[in-house]
Amino acid sequence: MTDAARRLRLLLSSFVVAAAVAGCARERETAFPDFADLVEEVSPSVVNISTVAAAPDQPARTVPESERGPFGDFFRKFFDNPPEGEDGGEQDEDQGPDAQSLGSGFVLWEDGYVLTNAHVVREASEIIVRLSDRRELPAKVVGSDDRSDLALLKIEADDLPAVALGDATRLRVGQWVLAIGSPFGFDHSVTAGIVSAKGRALPSENYVPFIQTDVAINPGNSGGPLFNIRGEVIGVNSQIFSQTGGYMGVSFAIPIDVAAKVATQLKEKGRVTRGWLGVVVQEVTRDLAQSFGMERPEGALVARVLPGSPAEEAGLRPGDVILSYNGEPLPTSSALPPLVGNSDPGESARLEVRRDGRTVTMKVQVGMLDSEDQRPAAPEKRGTLGIVVEALSPEQRRRERVVSGGALVVELEDGPGRSAGLRSGDIILTIAGNEIDGPQRLAEVVQRLTPGMSVPMLVQRNGTPLFLALEIPAAGDERR
Repeated sequence: MTDAARRLRLLLSSFVVAAAVAGCARERETAFPDFADLVEEVSPSVVNISTVAAAPDQPARTVPESERGPFGDFFRKFFDNPPEGEDGGEQDEDQGPDAQSLGSGFVLWEDGYVLTNAHVVREASEIIVRLSDRRELPAKVVGSDDRSDLALLKIEADDLPAVALGDATRLRVGQWVLAIGSPFGFDHSVTAGIVSAKGRALPSENYVPFIQTDVAINPGNSGGPLFNIRGEVIGVNSQIFSQTGGYMGVSFAIPIDVAAKVATQLKEKGRVTRGWLGVVVQEVTRDLAQSFGMERPEGALVARVLPGSPAEEAGLRPGDVILSYNGEPLPTSSALPPLVGNSDPGESARLEVRRDGRTVTMKVQVGMLDSEDQRPAAPEKRGTLGIVVEALSPEQRRRERVVSGGALVVELEDGPGRSAGLRSGDIILTIAGNEIDGPQRLAEVVQRLTPGMSVPMLVQRNGTPLFLALEIPAAGDERR
């Protein structure tokens, strides 16, 4: 091959590489969606919701701060009180004691049913729904559900542009999503982002596996729809994590499958029924997993079985680790309540349970959650040796509702108990499945166990049962 031919071949190869690079760049550019057509198509289904609430003792309506949990003081509900001067949120001098607030919603069914957050319309004496064509219609609350923070409204209108519902279970982390709402009173504001996580458990909502996104959500977006790139609603924007009350890049939406089921029940019955097992569960830590002989921490550890509950009838007991519910694996304890709550009362559920070092399958007939005291809440993670204990008196046993056994921790020094997280005032119920009823029994049980091994210890603290991983000390190391 001549030099000229080589140069020509090299030049052609360079052109090919350059064209390929340019093509990849164009492909990357076109990978980002253009939301313009999507917004034009779905916007008519999104509504603005304004409320008036009588509040004679305060200048403006506020929604109480969410329960403090893992997010501390920074986690709060949307307050949905637009600042002065914004549309729909200004307090008029002659308005008297009434306060106005603002939120969002969307047409769920074309015959006048609108879905929003329950906290948007809570305590409202008047609700106005403003449609995309600027019509303002009074609305009444068909029903609301505080556990999911959803409310179904009814307006007198027909042939409304209802949303198309997507499948939130097929949503993948990293996919594009879009929100439309009325932040600070600015109607039909559009923001976009990606799905950051799925199945998030938040402190005050045990029955909602939230979708986490980085979509810019602010007060006034509450109750608005979260769309996928096909224009289907896959969530209801509900909460934010914020240090200021505004957008911080972490927002949460209720999956539409959960929301649609709640709305259907509200429409048909005016209330929501949920499944109930009757167990108090806690997380399986790495230490607890080792003490139960598990390869990795997973599942929901049963700390307490409520008397007369479906769980008790099925034979569940403290110390069981529920690994799956109706075939759905439980990577964490927080995955259990949404699955149970989404079950229909009377349904037969299949549980995969880790018990005494082996896996067994159990069936339980799901009950109905119909009161707050049946809500299975995760106990606080605290709890157990270098200790002084005493037997419970009959009065203490009645007051603490301890049926049998129980040794009260009266002194706590440095040692295995403090290392495990035990506190003065805790009541030790069992160690490695052995009931503890006083100092002598404690000494007998600990003496029989192998030094250096980690065993589960069940304690009661402030009326709440919880397991702790206790490392048995070598002889001479334990202090009682």
